[in-house]
Amino acid sequence: MASWVGVKSSVTPSQVDAVARAIRKTPIVDNHAHPLLRFEALGKHPLLSITTEASGDAIHAATSSLPHLRAVRQLATVLGCGFTWESVVAAIEQRRIDSFEDWAAQCLSGVEAVLVDDGLDGEDAEEYSWFDDYTRSKSKRIVRIEKVAAEIINRLGKTCDASTQTGDDVIDDAFDEWLQEFDAHIKAAIEDPEVVAFKSVICYRTGLDVLAADEEAARRAFGDIIANFALLDFERLQEVSLNDFIVHRTATLIRDSASRHKKPIQFHTGLGDNDITLSKSSPSHLQPFIRAYPTVPIVLLHASYPFTREAGYLASVYENVYADIGEVFPAVSQDGQERILRQILELCPWSKVIWSSDGHWFPETYLLANMQMREAFEMVLCEYVRKGHIGWKAAIELVRDMLFRTSNKLYRLGLEFSELEESSDVDVGAYLTDAELFQNYLKNQDRPDFIRICWNDFTAQPRMRMVPYRKFTSLLEDGRSTDIGITKAVFGMIQNDWLMPGSVATGEYRLHPDFSSLKKGPIDGHVSMYADFREKSGASVPLCPRSLLQRAVELGAENNLTFLLGFEIEFLLVERVDKPSSIITNGVNGTNHSRYTALTTDGHAWSVSRYFADPRISKLLHDIVAALEEMGIFVEQLHAESATGQFELVLPPYAPIEAVDTLLHTRDVISALATAAGFRITLHPKPFAHACGTAAHTHMSISSPGGSRPEIYESFYAGVLKHFPAIIAFTYSNPASFERLADGAWAGGRWVTWGTQNRETALRKIEDSHWELKCMDGLANPYFAMAAVLFSGIHGVSVREKLVWGDCEIDPANLTENDRKEMGVTKMLPGSMEEALKALKEDVELVEWMGSELVERYVALKEFEGTFLLKMGEEERRQWLMERY
Repeated sequence: MASWVGVKSSVTPSQVDAVARAIRKTPIVDNHAHPLLRFEALGKHPLLSITTEASGDAIHAATSSLPHLRAVRQLATVLGCGFTWESVVAAIEQRRIDSFEDWAAQCLSGVEAVLVDDGLDGEDAEEYSWFDDYTRSKSKRIVRIEKVAAEIINRLGKTCDASTQTGDDVIDDAFDEWLQEFDAHIKAAIEDPEVVAFKSVICYRTGLDVLAADEEAARRAFGDIIANFALLDFERLQEVSLNDFIVHRTATLIRDSASRHKKPIQFHTGLGDNDITLSKSSPSHLQPFIRAYPTVPIVLLHASYPFTREAGYLASVYENVYADIGEVFPAVSQDGQERILRQILELCPWSKVIWSSDGHWFPETYLLANMQMREAFEMVLCEYVRKGHIGWKAAIELVRDMLFRTSNKLYRLGLEFSELEESSDVDVGAYLTDAELFQNYLKNQDRPDFIRICWNDFTAQPRMRMVPYRKFTSLLEDGRSTDIGITKAVFGMIQNDWLMPGSVATGEYRLHPDFSSLKKGPIDGHVSMYADFREKSGASVPLCPRSLLQRAVELGAENNLTFLLGFEIEFLLVERVDKPSSIITNGVNGTNHSRYTALTTDGHAWSVSRYFADPRISKLLHDIVAALEEMGIFVEQLHAESATGQFELVLPPYAPIEAVDTLLHTRDVISALATAAGFRITLHPKPFAHACGTAAHTHMSISSPGGSRPEIYESFYAGVLKHFPAIIAFTYSNPASFERLADGAWAGGRWVTWGTQNRETALRKIEDSHWELKCMDGLANPYFAMAAVLFSGIHGVSVREKLVWGDCEIDPANLTENDRKEMGVTKMLPGSMEEALKALKEDVELVEWMGSELVERYVALKEFEGTFLLKMGEEERRQWLMERY
């Protein structure tokens, strides 16, 4: 019995969708960031720094951090490259070469304006106004006060060092001059409309435990610097009294300014590199300073991580304090980001929370920060809405306040709010919720009666659960999960539900539908999705066929390889004989079963046109193609095959998961329409002894850049050929499969080899990386079969496997012994299920890639299935399989 989990809420999917849309479409006022490096200076700093504050040798450990791994996945997705850091770096370098401006524009998409602390990296950095070409509104400056103070000291120190005059009076005069210049600079910035705030990095210098202003102590510290200037390599202020003094001086000048609007001081808090003394980076140290300047707005930057709750507290109890939640995107893991957002909202009013990227040096920092922030907002806020913690309209106001309106007001930017255009790239990396995917699908569809959640088991039986539309939509509306509980015995049963030894009906997996696989059908009133099995914890299940293929696809991506698969569906139309056969003693409860016979021949043969003469068949084939087209599956070819009533339908190429999902769905459509027309289809590989068999030929190509290079695709197919005997256990997965295995029958033959346009070889090369796998039939679980092929080929590329087999131009069965030796055609494919399973167990590498737990279960179940089938007579077994395939 199915079981559902979730929490009831009165919110509707459309209301949750409105919140998600607001998150994706609200423009960002980035209230604290840094300039990018000039193009020619990009190589001076490590790109690895985009997700870490570490520097020096410590930065190299970042590659094993969760933020780095997430950044690799996201950047690889955006860039369309392999899922490795090396691939990402190469792709970024190529984007820079192709058009750095276009890449920067994509990275900054969705940003309204950037407030730039331009006190970083000097001549290597672009001007703050550089951003104006990439954002909807003009950028503004943030003045870093320690840089201003240090630059004046540096000039005065050089002047005094060059002078012959010394003494306290000279130093006092220099201090007065320094203070006068500093005041003038700050006052000018207060009046400058291009400057919207000040920034202090006292957290880096001497810590946030700012003491009361002490001008005499500051004067003495200044004197020490000037007196010893010739001996110092002066770059920045490190003296406590001077640092404390200029922070107080700036706040005093802001407080006493004539302007009614007081410009904020931003303080670096928390997260930073190892210059920081962590114990002095908590914003709680600033409490006395905050109290001393109640009219001066103070912004606590970087979520004060790991002191986020302290920042939220201060912002909630002091009118002049605001909490920024930047830099943690992308410097903290996804779970950490969501936790930070929850922590800041535990106590702090959202009207006191603002957001920044802390983007710096590289445009990718802005891209990752914006993507990850929107993901975290969507995850946390939509959950709050579903649970009733906040109304959906209030959630939209929260988003607009935190991302735009509060900063617009605080910094007096005078911007008009308007949502991002639909063409904006801001949705790069953003995901649609299951409810959104379902609603989008239904926009142009009639309301279905049932939703099918489908899977393919170890015996390639198509199985499913059906959920009535009303129940399914109520789950989505209530914010409850749509996954279904399925017994763990699901991967221990054969076609008639008998359990193999050692398999019991205890324990439960969760079957999670993949909403991206939604398709109409296979019959009117139904829609279907394919699903993945997971543990209740959400962990993947090693035995899940679909998850296994996904793992193979991910391994390919890590090796810069992507693939397209296209299936040929051969099927045989047969007719049901009314008289049931004798009772099958090995069947379920001894029930009767039907008998199937071939259609009456009308000269049916390969590719002949006369098969359309029968109006029933021509209408059926027309209906199949029309129905599939309505489902978005566009048939490429359809023709008669050799056996009476046998046809082949060719599907277009898709990415592997989509290709297999589409294959299985198409078979269901064909079967349903054939049954409705009074026929029955079978995928039995050899339903009639003297007619051609039925296969599931697979076209494969390497779609990633460079895939058409011989050194890539030859190694891939060399890997497949090397492991072919073991792969056969998955592609010829039933004793009946080996009835089709023959030489001279266009079935791929019995030899491990390949040939260009040779239909008698197991692998047929068509052009470049486009090859055809001929040794597979409709009794194979295609997730397993394709995973085995991909794992073998990917490993072949990774080790640069040599294609030691020559291009076989004739039927390999007709080669002489010398020919075989020269061509490398020395090994035969397994001749039985037993031989194939033995080859699989002995292939240590393939067992490792597929997973030892899965292979052990698969072999045990296939042996149990084989024993069961062999107890039947030959005709009885043939009919039994035709009932099920």
